[in-house]
Amino acid sequence: MDNSPDLNDDFYEELAFAEMSAWLAKNHQRPSLINFITKGTQKTINQILPERFHKAVTFAIENMVKGVLFGTRFITPKALDGVSLQEREKKVRKIIKFYKNTASAEGAITGAGGILMGIADFPAFLTIKMKMLFEIAAAYGKDVSDFRERLFMLYIFKLAFSSQETRNQTVKLIEDWENDASDLPETVNDFDWRSFQLEYRDYMDLAKLAQLIPVIGAGVGAVANYQLSGKLGETALQCYRVRYFRWEV
Repeated sequence: MDNSPDLNDDFYEELAFAEMSAWLAKNHQRPSLINFITKGTQKTINQILPERFHKAVTFAIENMVKGVLFGTRFITPKALDGVSLQEREKKVRKIIKFYKNTASAEGAITGAGGILMGIADFPAFLTIKMKMLFEIAAAYGKDVSDFRERLFMLYIFKLAFSSQETRNQTVKLIEDWENDASDLPETVNDFDWRSFQLEYRDYMDLAKLAQLIPVIGAGVGAVANYQLSGKLGETALQCYRVRYFRWEV
């Protein structure tokens, strides 16, 4: 429904609900044979890597994500209140478009610099993606200073960048978010960071490896960052729709 004229709010919600239902069905699908093969290959590679490597990567990703998502480095956006779902999502799509372009420019700059600059892309791109989630959450009227709302953003991130098997598990948690908090970590330190970094790294390795190659890295970085930001933004949009239709209508 991008760039479409304003619709009757009830009709808009019907369309949004249909899109959300199709998205949920896709995320509930069982892993395909290709998914199993890919996941098996990545699992084998991860078993070969030494444990100290996994600990180091887990520590690095955990602290970067915790610093960005649960720190105070961002000015907390004010929750948008008293508007229709259609108005909220007009704003959300503008936010996604802005951050897709920002991430694309950042990926082109770091990709042009070869391996060292490509490595620098990781924290920069992570910050862009998390800032986008903050603004999307606020557009849906959520208080992003609340721990549970930041935790929800973390699960959106996990859902966007993981294997089909993990998406099957995570989307169920998203659907039951307002209903049952018994399986949620009570503090950020209780979150399964080891699993998070393995899923994220395996997903990003496939999309971003070529960015480290000189000459072609700029183009790859621009395209990869644009597409990955778009995927995260669309995942966030659908996740907040789930909460809207299940608990707020």
